[in-house]
Amino acid sequence: MVAELKGKKVLVIGSGLSGVGSVSLLNKVGAVPIMLEENTKVSEDDIRGKLHDADRENTQIIIGTISDEVLDEISLVVPSPAVPLDTPTIMRIKDRNIPIWSEIELAFNFAKGKFVAITGTNGKTTTTTLVGEIMKAHFGKAYVVGNIGVSYAESALEMTDSSVTVGEISSFQLEAVDNFHANVSAILNVTPDHLNRHHTMECYASMKENIAHNQTKEDTCVLNYDNEYTRDFGKRCPAKVVFFSSKEKLQDGFYLDGEDIYMATAGNAMKVMNVHDMNLVGMCNIENVMAALAMSLAMDVPLATILSVIRNFKAVEHRIEFVATKRGVDYYNDSKGTNPDAAIQGIRAMSKPTILIGGGYDKGNEYDEWIENFGDTVKLLVLIGQTKEKIAECAKKHGFNNFVFKDTYEDALRFCTENAEPGDAVLLSPACASWDMFPNYETRGKKFKEYVNKLPD
Repeated sequence: MVAELKGKKVLVIGSGLSGVGSVSLLNKVGAVPIMLEENTKVSEDDIRGKLHDADRENTQIIIGTISDEVLDEISLVVPSPAVPLDTPTIMRIKDRNIPIWSEIELAFNFAKGKFVAITGTNGKTTTTTLVGEIMKAHFGKAYVVGNIGVSYAESALEMTDSSVTVGEISSFQLEAVDNFHANVSAILNVTPDHLNRHHTMECYASMKENIAHNQTKEDTCVLNYDNEYTRDFGKRCPAKVVFFSSKEKLQDGFYLDGEDIYMATAGNAMKVMNVHDMNLVGMCNIENVMAALAMSLAMDVPLATILSVIRNFKAVEHRIEFVATKRGVDYYNDSKGTNPDAAIQGIRAMSKPTILIGGGYDKGNEYDEWIENFGDTVKLLVLIGQTKEKIAECAKKHGFNNFVFKDTYEDALRFCTENAEPGDAVLLSPACASWDMFPNYETRGKKFKEYVNKLPD
């Protein structure tokens, strides 16, 4: 297929980061990209403005619906991750038996070197960033790509046989892979999320498992022993499996015992580090670090190098990120807590009475377990967005009635400031996506930080 793309028309659906990167790669290899943007509210000038200079004049752009005549000339389709594979357009493509590749699959077919692939419901960005820093420390250079906000296709052609790439891979990006093959992979956890897209947990979990589809026993797959889905997948995973656990003392793998992380081989355990030796907070980050240790050792990075990077690594933006202390109140930005399980980790990281900002776009999740974790930590819940009534009903069911509704984000932030007392924490950890009020979770988090940093000391 790769050799056959020169001169062939390739349809790229979506004009976001992934689509722009795909168009750039396709032009460089001599294909004829056509970009389809089904959002009729954007203009052709807007789309061309996103493209690289070299791509603006030689990329056909279609807004709205693609005609049968054009579709009949297409040899390959590359949908952006946000495009479900059951839309009317995609069904027309499937009826014609046109191959469908994700951007990850497209880039992989042109890239070289070794690939470390990380997926999971939660923890992907922190773990990917940390592993990327470890790879850079040992190999001198590493590409960090994927769902982390960097197009894999953008840099695929730069890579050589000695390159190392670390990719954050979402379930959406794993829906249309064929040849994609990671040397080291990880599924950090699988908990309910994106069920509005995948419909069932079984389908969602199977998409995550695609990350190891082409692996062999010469490759490594790192899995969470404490998670029912990933532990079960370990029985049928085609790669060599390395488990990590925060709850069980493993005979083989990485585990937490008290405040120490151990590495066990055939029952022989060696202490690796104390959790207080790192800057990251919360059990979720201890699990992320164990996964990073396992992946990095599988890439033959010396333990001393790994530990040096871990000890100096700071939390990634928007993930249980300490923002500031204002008038005795600590403010934390966990905007990346876009589902209940991720938001539970944010609550568990708090050690003070907490005013929690929750709510947002409805992805079809349930909030019972999230609310059950409020315990004595959450003193007040400030609800915003599309899911506020749904969350309120769930909270009442669990006996938590100390919540308020706010119509705007700004009103919610002001309310938190006015009601927080010295010794409290204010935590933005919505348990929901941001799409009903913001273009992405990053914007939501940045606005929170901007507001906090303007508060008087």
